[in-house]
Amino acid sequence: MPLFDEVVPALREALIQREYTYLTPVQNSVLEPELKDRDLLVSAQTGSGKTVAFGLAMASTLLGEKEKFGSSPSPVALVVAPTRELALQVKAELMWLYKGTGAAISSCVGGMDMRTERMALSRSIHIVVGTPGRLKDHLERGSLKLQNIKTVVLDEADEMLDMGFREDLEFILQTMPKSRRTLMFSATVPKPIVTLAKNYQNKAVRVSTKEEDKQHVDIDYKAYNVSAKNREDAIANVLRYYDAKNALIFCGTRRAVNEMTSKFGNKGFSVVALSGELSQKERTHALQSLRSGSAKVCVATDVAARGLDLPNLELVIHADIPKNSQNLLHRSGRTGRAGRKGTTVLMVPSNARRRTEILFKHANVNATWGAPPSVSEILKRDDQKIVEAPEFLEPLAENEIELVKQLVECHGEQKIAAAFVRLFRGGRLASMALKDVPSADSSNDREKRSGSNHAFTQGVWFALSAGRKDHIEARWLLPMLCKVGRLQHGDVGKIVINEEDTHVEFSKKAAELFLKAISPELLLEQDISVKKLPDSFKPRDNRERRSRSNNSSDKKGYSSKRNRGEASSDLKKKRTSGDHKERKRTKPASGEGEKIVKLSSYQSAPNKKSEHKHSQPRGKATKPLRGRAESKTTSTFEKRKRSVKKK
Repeated sequence: MPLFDEVVPALREALIQREYTYLTPVQNSVLEPELKDRDLLVSAQTGSGKTVAFGLAMASTLLGEKEKFGSSPSPVALVVAPTRELALQVKAELMWLYKGTGAAISSCVGGMDMRTERMALSRSIHIVVGTPGRLKDHLERGSLKLQNIKTVVLDEADEMLDMGFREDLEFILQTMPKSRRTLMFSATVPKPIVTLAKNYQNKAVRVSTKEEDKQHVDIDYKAYNVSAKNREDAIANVLRYYDAKNALIFCGTRRAVNEMTSKFGNKGFSVVALSGELSQKERTHALQSLRSGSAKVCVATDVAARGLDLPNLELVIHADIPKNSQNLLHRSGRTGRAGRKGTTVLMVPSNARRRTEILFKHANVNATWGAPPSVSEILKRDDQKIVEAPEFLEPLAENEIELVKQLVECHGEQKIAAAFVRLFRGGRLASMALKDVPSADSSNDREKRSGSNHAFTQGVWFALSAGRKDHIEARWLLPMLCKVGRLQHGDVGKIVINEEDTHVEFSKKAAELFLKAISPELLLEQDISVKKLPDSFKPRDNRERRSRSNNSSDKKGYSSKRNRGEASSDLKKKRTSGDHKERKRTKPASGEGEKIVKLSSYQSAPNKKSEHKHSQPRGKATKPLRGRAESKTTSTFEKRKRSVKKK
């Protein structure tokens, strides 16, 4: 029988009834005798039992030497949680833990009827659990009184600050007595949490476990290289391969949650969504579906799934890369809780490999890199499950013996086994074939990507009778070729669009299929004719063609960028020479100093009107004529030029 000497007797009985055999490290840490009635800043891994830990820690402060709560005009304890689900979950944990103490526990969360909460608060309530926004509303309306608070707990404090609840938390803390006891529990302790602790805690003791800086031993981290196009198919294969009782897929936005829920529902998965736009009733129904087993997959946002504790959650999938290491730990901490094993999978695009490695380093996580499960791997795992099916371990019941004998006599052992395999495989969902994704760090892959995306060693070339003059574009030509020839995009190589015609490369196998699929007249849509080119044909590179045209234009006397640069420098030399310009003194206007106007050989002298218009006060630097006046001089030069040509 376990001995919990430091636990209040009523809570000790509750732990024994729950079949607790030992306390977790964080639970033992907060029960140290020297920490009694002290403010605590506690950090521990997700799933380490923090809810029971602060329930045990605040019991001595609330009860003292008593075994049960007495009547109280207002709450004596307040627990603040970031989300509705976590608040209701904390309430459920505290209800069984404090059942023997006679504590009355109420919740105040958004999405619930406020009048019902107000009525509950009007009665003798000992512990209130709520979210920051709803608690602030009750305080402003006067339905919640905190003058008798002895202990306040901030659960998932780091997440509440990230979600923008700082002002609400400060408002709540300022309405309480300063003599209260403040407990802060968090998976991580960033600088904002330390600042909050300094402002609202009294000489808080920092409590951390040895396991805090180590990787969660009950969570197996995996990172799979995927392409953006195959992400949903890769996730479907992961779900099929692990076949978890419950799986949680994290997305970055509500829109992504809705899209992915619809796609996986169409694939045959029993899936529910969990996001902030759902009502409390819908969220509660989704969680109940997961707990009852009617749904196996939940697609959720970070905020909606904060603090969830699903007993059968064995798999967490990050469809979108977490923003930071704290986010990664919070997401992954939904599995591997209370000693149970779990798996966390990150879907990593090739361009996010380096960022994900840095994320793992900051989170102190060692992940296994690889590719998503293939179809063959999934089928092999399915066959292994058939061999290890638990039904083989159960002994025959009396009412089954006669039927089994009859089946063996009629069909034989081999047919019965085959029927069992078919029944097992018949209920399985289809797995998806995935293309290999190259590693982002491979130099060979970078060289391949810098060149053509489709390169065939023995490609077959075809000529189409339409080109650039016919407004041919690869973006609609490629789908048309695949549709007519019943091909995949990977069967088509280079597409070279010329002025008069277009050259298209096919793989050798695809070329045969293409010729069989098109009409005998070798015509495509829009009367485009097709012609097979000789095996020795090689298209000219467009870049080589452009460079040759530039060289030829230089020979003909057309100026290139270099020639234009030389011409402009010669022109500058001429303009700066003394023969090309002259200085003319103009009569200053009244109240002005003498002004020098620079005139080029092709400019006319400015008239009095324009001079007066552009005149400047004494002491200011003169500026060249711009805008309307400049356009007038230019047009005058052009007129003179045309008149000289006519003469």
